[in-house]
Amino acid sequence: MRAVLRLEVEVAAPAKLVWDYVTDWPRQGEWIPLTRMETVGPARGTGGRIRGWTGLGPVGFWDTMTITSWRESPDGSARCEVLHTGAVVRGNGQFAVVAHGEHGEHGEERCTFVWGEQLVIPAGPIGAALRSGRSPAR
Repeated sequence: MRAVLRLEVEVAAPAKLVWDYVTDWPRQGEWIPLTRMETVGPARGTGGRIRGWTGLGPVGFWDTMTITSWRESPDGSARCEVLHTGAVVRGNGQFAVVAHGEHGEHGEERCTFVWGEQLVIPAGPIGAALRSGRSPAR
């Protein structure tokens, strides 16, 4: 079974600033609940590798990823695509920052952060819980 997730958030900040923040892998735990990110060797640009521990304390799983595409534009817009390669999370993910090229009512730069996932939901109790929205039975 596949799941498709997409989130767009308008941000009152310059696109380059937002891009630098969302690609500061260890800081992703500040905005992704129950997740701790780490780099695995070089982690910026195509071929980079990262992994995230999702869970509470010792109960959770590693989500390993390889960066399959990395593009940055002079206006601050940028996009990163990853391939999830872990035992639990498989599929493709991407996030992008899109510069608006316009200013908000108070003169601030604005951008849109876009996060998307096309994931393969695993079988077994973990997959059943994810599909139903319930915790796996113990």
